[in-house]
Amino acid sequence: MITIIDYGLGNPASIKNMLKKIGVNALITSRAEEIKIATKLILPGVGNFKEGIKNINYSGFREILNIKVLDEKTPILGICLGMQLMTLRSEEGNEEGLGWINAETVEFHFNNKVNPKIPHFGWNYVMSKGENRILVNYDMIPRFYFVHSYHVNCMDEDLEIGKTKYGIEFSSVINKNNIYGVQFHPEKSHKYGMQLLKNFAEIEWN
Repeated sequence: MITIIDYGLGNPASIKNMLKKIGVNALITSRAEEIKIATKLILPGVGNFKEGIKNINYSGFREILNIKVLDEKTPILGICLGMQLMTLRSEEGNEEGLGWINAETVEFHFNNKVNPKIPHFGWNYVMSKGENRILVNYDMIPRFYFVHSYHVNCMDEDLEIGKTKYGIEFSSVINKNNIYGVQFHPEKSHKYGMQLLKNFAEIEWN
């Protein structure tokens, strides 16, 4: 069973439906009591960093998430804004992030004369870096569906296990121990997203 956290921003039902297609049971919850007993978590998200962190704080989720993720080492997957909330801070507001990874969320800045349009919208490739357990079982370079104007900048390069190019190269998949994050939307990425969610569902952390 995977527990999907509903804190008011995101599309948890779409993620649950995609998990159902691959035979994985999931629960959508906005109750701290159900998060406490979860064995695997997904933190989705669409929208503003500041609003997302405020919702998590207001819901009383920050403390229980810290216990689950940092102390109990429960596997967690952050999706889009959910991944960004795992960082220390964001240029989108002045709220402190969850601070689980040594990274910050920044707006796209381009140095070339022909700047891509913002937001980064649509399908793009993800290049895997080194061995990992979430970008596996693909017979070609996977591509995923993106919608975002901000991206994660890792101060610790070892956290970056997948990267994408859109004017610049940025971290599109991160991992630190039991913590995973993806900038794209696997629930909108058809067979590529289904495989990624299957990979996450099969990850065990001891």
